[in-house]
Amino acid sequence: MIITYHSKFKKDIRKINDKKLKKSLLNKIQEMKEAFSMENLSGVEKMSGHSTAYRIRIGNYRLGFYLENNESLQLKRFVKRNDIYKVFP
Repeated sequence: MIITYHSKFKKDIRKINDKKLKKSLLNKIQEMKEAFSMENLSGVEKMSGHSTAYRIRIGNYRLGFYLENNESLQLKRFVKRNDIYKVFP
């Protein structure tokens, strides 16, 4: 899949100091790049009320992203689990 990064996602990543968390995130992004469709990804949950918004759990954080045309993903936010519903979508 094709992955694009939103500026807020990049900003969220810069705030994180935990190296294990960043490594887990990089592994998940690599898995997303290698996947052919959403069915190949593990741990993906659809956000209720939004047709193209999804989230993935990575530790105590959530990765919020949009699926576009079943071919590309736009990574939008990476925030703590309590805050994902406030800032995404």
